Amino acid sequence: MSEPKRILVTGAAGLVGAEICARLLKAGHRVSGLVHTTRVLIANGGRVVASAADDRADTVRLVTGDVTVPRLGLDDDTWTDLADGLDLIVHSAAITDFGRPREAYQAINTTGTAHVLELARERSTPLVHVSTAYVCGEREGTVLESQLDVGQRFGNPYEESKLAAEQLVRKAATDSLPTVVIRPSVVVGAARTGVVRDFKNLYVVLKLLSEGRISAIPGYFDACVDLVPVDHVAALITAVVDDFARARGRTLHAVGASVRMRHISDVLAEYPSFHVPRYIAPATFDPATLPDLECGYWHRVMSLYESYFRRRQHFDDATAAEFRVHKRLPSGPNHLRRIIDYAVGAGYLGAPLQSVADALSRVNQR
Repeated sequence: MSEPKRILVTGAAGLVGAEICARLLKAGHRVSGLVHTTRVLIANGGRVVASAADDRADTVRLVTGDVTVPRLGLDDDTWTDLADGLDLIVHSAAITDFGRPREAYQAINTTGTAHVLELARERSTPLVHVSTAYVCGEREGTVLESQLDVGQRFGNPYEESKLAAEQLVRKAATDSLPTVVIRPSVVVGAARTGVVRDFKNLYVVLKLLSEGRISAIPGYFDACVDLVPVDHVAALITAVVDDFARARGRTLHAVGASVRMRHISDVLAEYPSFHVPRYIAPATFDPATLPDLECGYWHRVMSLYESYFRRRQHFDDATAAEFRVHKRLPSGPNHLRRIIDYAVGAGYLGAPLQSVADALSRVNQR
């Protein structure tokens, strides 16, 4: 590896952020984690890697701040200490769940990035920015790592806010700030075990489908969604940190297994107690024809994810392949099956949700 670096990770309490912190510590770096309120940092699999009381080389030093306000809400001394004492910043703070007001995505994902760039510019500190592969929006076909704004339509305000954040990072790079952009696809459980700390987003969709709360989906059998294990994302980011000079100025797709909608139906059918949804041509789908309870789930939960059931996208990852230490997962249902097996074993799948409100509470957890 490279010489040990002093690194700030924003969003350190998140699923990806905590895993990044754990990987960077293991690689020998000194890590500080910017958190909003969290006082204990738990990585995927339950490993405690930080506490507010710790300031040792083998733990993360927690810094309380807020990316939505100028200077990250830090006092002058803390701001100066960070600006003077960092070798690199990994910016992973973001709202990644759907259904929030547009202003929330703007405040955290876009304006938050502007505030982190403000810190980076103080001493021209190199920045690794964690974006999303879905800045591509609803465009179809092969998505290149070099592409950003090609006039695409977005499926939700989250995607739009992340594109705007990437544009800020690209502008900073043209002004000579050293930057790298990492774009994960849909982050799920670990590659070998399926272990995941939080059951959010895709997992909520799988729960509603497997319990028959949603019986019909407007989508296509050959549409696909890309699933990347959280440990693969963190490993790629760590590899980029260790070889930043070679990665500088580049964008990397942190992607994994491309899973078709047919795979989702086929895998759900393997579990005797699970329901299997029907796919309906989007042009003929009318949620008003659904039973009242299902209509409620549709409008308040599933409609947030609707466009992903009809996207036909493939993410090129030629640049990422130069840095990653794991092989990209093969396309197909194997990893989907693995994460479902873990969710069943953990008791998340197979236990019924009680209400629409219960589903929404899981969607909106941070």
